[in-house]
Amino acid sequence: MRNLTFFKSLALIFGLLLTALFPASSAWAHGGASVDTDQCRIFVGPHLVHFTAYQPQLTGSTEFCGEIPELGTTTMVFDYEGKALRNMTVEVEFTKEPEGTRIAYLPPSTHSSGTFNTTYNFTEGGKYLAHVTLINEGQKIDAHVPFKVGTAKGEISSSTKIIIITVLVAALYLLYLSSVPFKSFIDGLFARAKKAV
Repeated sequence: MRNLTFFKSLALIFGLLLTALFPASSAWAHGGASVDTDQCRIFVGPHLVHFTAYQPQLTGSTEFCGEIPELGTTTMVFDYEGKALRNMTVEVEFTKEPEGTRIAYLPPSTHSSGTFNTTYNFTEGGKYLAHVTLINEGQKIDAHVPFKVGTAKGEISSSTKIIIITVLVAALYLLYLSSVPFKSFIDGLFARAKKAV
């Protein structure tokens, strides 16, 4: 009977870990943004552009936008949502913030394929901005995409926090089920709390 309880506990822990890992990994890949509040999508006037960053040599094909975890060579991709922008001129500048120092620049050009990219080797962590300027019939419309680089260097990501909390809760639950003294201690705490209420 005790072995059956132990295996049920292991199955519960495994299920909790899987539940924590899947949503967290997809949220981390997009900088923690859900689809509804996707900070990877920006409005340039009435037009939507999707910004994605890749670090193939470090993280394979994982996509990032709001938070790029590592320093190093990063490919930044802009995809048009819709066809209207394909005939318009777009200019992009990347700056290190808060100084506003230009680190990369893509001169005004059209992108009939609806996508374009640039690669930059980030050697310094911190905050950055991608300035996207749409030039149409002499008028300029600006939009900005804020992002952070090197977040894995000193900051614990939200997905890592979820995994740590899940593992701790699962370990405590397993200890509760398998250790009579610990179970008595926890039950005593709950009994005292119940009397206090």
